Amino acid sequence: MPQDPAVVVIGLGYVGSCVAATLADRGLRVTGIDTDTRLVSELSQGNTPLHEPGLQEAVARATTSGRLRATTDVAAVADADIVIVAVGTPVREDGTLVDDQLRSACTAIGRHLRRGQLVLLKSTVPAGTTRSLVVPLLERHGGVTAGTDFALAFTPERLAEGTALAELTSLPIVVGGIDERSTQLAADFWQRALGVTALRQASLEAAEIVKLADNWWIDLNIALANELAKFCALFDVDVLDVITAANSIPKGNGNVNILLPSVGVGGSCLTKDPWMVWESARQHGLDIQTPRVGREVNAGMPDHTAQLIIDEMAELGRDPAAATVAVLGLAFKNNTSDLRATPVLGVVNALVKAGARVRLYDPVVDPGQADEMFGIRPTTNLHDAVRGADCVAVLAMHRQFDDIDFADLPVADSCLLLDGRAYYPKEKIVMLRELGYRYRGIGR
Repeated sequence: MPQDPAVVVIGLGYVGSCVAATLADRGLRVTGIDTDTRLVSELSQGNTPLHEPGLQEAVARATTSGRLRATTDVAAVADADIVIVAVGTPVREDGTLVDDQLRSACTAIGRHLRRGQLVLLKSTVPAGTTRSLVVPLLERHGGVTAGTDFALAFTPERLAEGTALAELTSLPIVVGGIDERSTQLAADFWQRALGVTALRQASLEAAEIVKLADNWWIDLNIALANELAKFCALFDVDVLDVITAANSIPKGNGNVNILLPSVGVGGSCLTKDPWMVWESARQHGLDIQTPRVGREVNAGMPDHTAQLIIDEMAELGRDPAAATVAVLGLAFKNNTSDLRATPVLGVVNALVKAGARVRLYDPVVDPGQADEMFGIRPTTNLHDAVRGADCVAVLAMHRQFDDIDFADLPVADSCLLLDGRAYYPKEKIVMLRELGYRYRGIGR
């Protein structure tokens, strides 16, 4: 492998764009390939539609320097030393993999694959998929054999939106190859390219499972936090106090680490990866419960949140069907523009079904995408969103909401402030109540 390898990244979605921009920004020659002509055109001009801190700047620097280019022509694979696959891998409702993008990408790569290349798969897949699906597709057209003619490794993405670029150059990267040489080549590449530690695994399957285990644990932990929040509410106990105290006990290599409850779990990973685990186990004759239970608990949180609003409206003597609810923050998590699988959609749908008038405001997300998803055009400013509102529901706490002057908001008297993901401190809650708001959080 040359010291200055040419890299191709297949798939310029969130992961692919972050990886391509970071590698190019660190001095490598990178070609991004995608079927989306609009996305390719934007990247070619040094722009990205993705909202990720530092990404726009990295893309602009890399394209200006000539180290990053984008194309729809998959033939560029033939000129690369490293081929990184980062296409989408969604799942169906039954947990089975929708492998259209992966099949298409691997088939196209296989037509241009040559001896001596290193193929790295970053797309999350059920255990065994790289060996059973990816390898045959890569080998089919080129007359080459994985591990003999070209190296192949699974190196999962483990990035959190909002901190992705920093994590790319700091988190250890997991590497599992089809053979020992592939593992070594992949580890060497990532260590040189990103300056990170490589955690070598014994097989492709081990590396695949590491990614699934991470998100299985996170989703299940959040499910525990959400049910703990419901339990605490029975006794008028603040769940955040309980979590802080509970997390003080040493356990294993750290402390007990209960995460935070919220309006729900969204995004492209946590909502699908546990189902991948569950379905993969089922196909091998193993019935495991925790992936399914965690998913069901978290998937129920949007309805639970909407019901909190409806119940509080009733306690205030207001007909929920005549109430106006201003929803602040539409994305699936704080400080991102990503609407994929956002739990806010479930809250809004439940409120609309109950007859409430719902207004939306999010200064980060694309208003056209929000309109298409929610069927409600977001307002362009905060005051229009909350004017006369019986409830202000903060469901994604973006930085832009940090300095909201609640005393200045033109809301209705005794307005409900529903905290779905802001986690306001107690002194803030006291201040809100002094201003006449009725505060309610998830388990608070």
